[in-house]
Amino acid sequence: MIEDLIPFIESTYKVQKGAKHRAIAGLSMGGGQSLNFGLGHLDTFAYVGGFSSAPNTKTPEVLIPNLKDTQKNNKLLWMVCGSKDGLMYNSTRLKAFCDENDVPCTMIEYPDGVHDFVVWKYGLYNFAQLIF
Repeated sequence: MIEDLIPFIESTYKVQKGAKHRAIAGLSMGGGQSLNFGLGHLDTFAYVGGFSSAPNTKTPEVLIPNLKDTQKNNKLLWMVCGSKDGLMYNSTRLKAFCDENDVPCTMIEYPDGVHDFVVWKYGLYNFAQLIF
């Protein structure tokens, strides 16, 4: 993504360059990957979203090893998960870590939501309005 995809997009399309103009988000397994990759590359992505993030998500201490860097460079860390989704633990664990360490983070618990497109459409709709 960093060595091939982003340079291809920037050379082919008229886009604004730099982390403050880039977001990464995903659902389920992609939500876990977005948290892993986005928080691991804050020099590339300033906005990170995870929707019903899967258990491939790293532990909070590994996701955010440098609190000051994350506080400075991440413009939005936004998560949503259904209250009845078995994957809620991944998001609430990261939210608790962020709260304990003064890292801005939004976690939405979608009422009675499960692991489905109702929650993910809600997540994408709201995340998209907050980026850039």
